[in-house]
Amino acid sequence: MKSPAATRALAIVGATVGAILVWVIAHQAVGDLNVKTGDSSQTVSIVAVILTVVFAGLIGWGLLAILERATGKARTIWTVVAVVFLVLSLLGPLGAVGTGAKVSLLLMHLVAGAVIIPLFARSTTPR
Repeated sequence: MKSPAATRALAIVGATVGAILVWVIAHQAVGDLNVKTGDSSQTVSIVAVILTVVFAGLIGWGLLAILERATGKARTIWTVVAVVFLVLSLLGPLGAVGTGAKVSLLLMHLVAGAVIIPLFARSTTPR
């Protein structure tokens, strides 16, 4: 069995690859993925996708590590927090310009969450 750190690192890599695949397909299908930022719009680049998934994964990893040291219910608490944050993160893509961009960005969030949440939860170590 892989160590928790290896499992979590692979989860972040897998989530990133999944989000990149969605971005590439979406970019080919609908063109630039634009989101509203105040009075203007900003294009979601592949670099932004990569950095966002890696950053979110590392934050989740840090929270899980803290919970593992603090409580015997780290898996349960972390999973609930992660699902709540995933649901809240789905509000962001609603600011996308166009239906194709909205659907694509929602899918990226869901793919990343579908990889990271179960793999991180499975990797928890008992206190």
